[in-house]
Amino acid sequence: MSPDPQPSPAIRLPAMMTGLGLCALIAVGLPYGEFVIKGTRLGLSSSTPAAFFLLFCLLALVQPLLGLVRRHWAFNRAELLLITAMMMLATAIPSRGFTGAALPAISSVLYYATPENNWAELLVPHIPTWLVVQDEVAIKQFYEGLPRGESIPWGAWVEPLFWWLLFMAAFYLVLICAMVIMRRQWMDHERLLYPLVQVPLGMIEDGPRPARIKPFLRNPIMWAGFAVPAILNTINSFSHYYEFASRVDLNLPLALGHDAVVLRIRLNFLMMGLAYFINTGISGSLWFFYLLAKAQEWACSTLGIFTTEQLDAFSHAGPTTGMLSHQSMGAMIALVVLGLWTARGHLKTVWQQARAGGSAAGELLSYRTAVVGLAMGLVVMGLWLWQTGLPWWAVVLFLGAAVAIFFALTRVIVEAGLSSAVEGLSGAGFVVSGVGSSALGATGMMALGFTLAWAGDLLVFMMAPCANGIRMLHGLKVGRRRILAMLTAALVIGLLGSIYATLNLGYQYGALNLHRQYFSGLFAFEPFRFAARFIETPTGPYWLGWLWNGVGAAVMALLLWARHHLLWWPLHPIGYVASGTWILGNVWFSIFLAWLIKSIVLKYMGPNGYRSTRWFFLGVILGQFASGGAWLVIDGFTGMTGNVIRMY
Repeated sequence: MSPDPQPSPAIRLPAMMTGLGLCALIAVGLPYGEFVIKGTRLGLSSSTPAAFFLLFCLLALVQPLLGLVRRHWAFNRAELLLITAMMMLATAIPSRGFTGAALPAISSVLYYATPENNWAELLVPHIPTWLVVQDEVAIKQFYEGLPRGESIPWGAWVEPLFWWLLFMAAFYLVLICAMVIMRRQWMDHERLLYPLVQVPLGMIEDGPRPARIKPFLRNPIMWAGFAVPAILNTINSFSHYYEFASRVDLNLPLALGHDAVVLRIRLNFLMMGLAYFINTGISGSLWFFYLLAKAQEWACSTLGIFTTEQLDAFSHAGPTTGMLSHQSMGAMIALVVLGLWTARGHLKTVWQQARAGGSAAGELLSYRTAVVGLAMGLVVMGLWLWQTGLPWWAVVLFLGAAVAIFFALTRVIVEAGLSSAVEGLSGAGFVVSGVGSSALGATGMMALGFTLAWAGDLLVFMMAPCANGIRMLHGLKVGRRRILAMLTAALVIGLLGSIYATLNLGYQYGALNLHRQYFSGLFAFEPFRFAARFIETPTGPYWLGWLWNGVGAAVMALLLWARHHLLWWPLHPIGYVASGTWILGNVWFSIFLAWLIKSIVLKYMGPNGYRSTRWFFLGVILGQFASGGAWLVIDGFTGMTGNVIRMY
């Protein structure tokens, strides 16, 4: 599954056009599937399920047909990897990646302003006119549907979308440049596992002699694993269509301590498959630290130790979870800071090569371009945030926290193989908790509320597929400029295509009739509820939060020290980072099963046993992706809504 060291064939025009077409399909199809069909959410995970479902279709259906007609028409390995990377980037933009969160944020404040919430007087005066849609008629038509015979008022959206897209261009530039800079450190020096990348590499892998049908499609062990989630998901989907069909419930919540703490035992096929590709030290640490965090939560609940802090909906600072969220945030900051210290030799080399110029061998960008791009992107982001109303010092504090969160979560995904990773505190929550809302003022709080559109919910975020895509493409002996151009095109298509599709759906159906979470729920209200609450009731710094941040950072530093200095130390620090977030509660049991099975296989069958059984778990992953995608297509043709197969 390692990159082919031999020169790769050229990437041809038909492959590039196929990649662009599939990115367009993702940009348009994901909003329709999530907002109208309300079915399986193929864009709701940093594992980018839509990309792998379409890759499976490409390899199982299209590739054999092309090879049958003309052998040289079939896509070569480099083309398939590039198409996959393009689809991964495109999948991380629609719905919760950006578009589904941003469009409500720039349109809902005027629509939902009422005398009861007082948003018109409390918030609107502090919002720059270029940041949100100003045409109230256009907004009303978006949420309630366009009257017959009228055309979509695109002009009302041009100015705010221009400025938001400028910001996102700078943001994506920062992410790509950062991942290019860190690629060698993570991949070559620290040898991180990138478990998700093993899926496309295993699918595309050729046998001793290239054939029309890839070896994974001819492997009966893979199909046995594929059948497990495919059959169970099909049974559950049939139960959605027919009342006589019983649903197989794989979720068992256990209440601990008078229902205050819940331990979920849930079988997640996607995560069980991915966890099999990480080493047992990491997978064992993930479930161990999660259970330890639940024990801490139970103890605090039993002893009556609660936190009173309330932040945004994406900062999970509840009565029993607030201390865990702060600990997780402290652990993330320590992971990033100490990780950069560990990489100081590599970063020194990057800086020297950036000053000297020239290309960096094997990298998508030269180090000079990456360093300059990273600096320019951060400057543009900082200026943009300042213009929205954040004080300069708050811009620096917020960007530092946000970058630390993105780096830490990406590290968790590429090292621990989680299909999604979320933060304990958002960047906005960290700033408000740390310095208090009174220090920011009304304008600063409103500006901070808008950051939730791109740095709040992080079930899917761009840095993770960037890291996986760069890792996957490393080693291809093809034109670097062509690869960069295609990846950039994927981002542009993902942004413009998903915005166009979402606005069309809103004006056609009425956004109020689309998925409630986006246009009449969380994403439409949270930026403004968050700002209004702290403007009406200003707060000072939450010092207990700083204490728990410090505890998390100290524990993380000790775990990292033990990891590097004690050969016998069994626990991996990455498990502590993820333990304080809610996402691990959905997958810990599946990780435990994968750890248990792999431990038994390695003990009694050795490395050869692992190499044989990995096909079964590759099949489990593909079975989850394929069944989710297939039922979404079926639902689209039949008109069924609400038939959801979980993808995170």
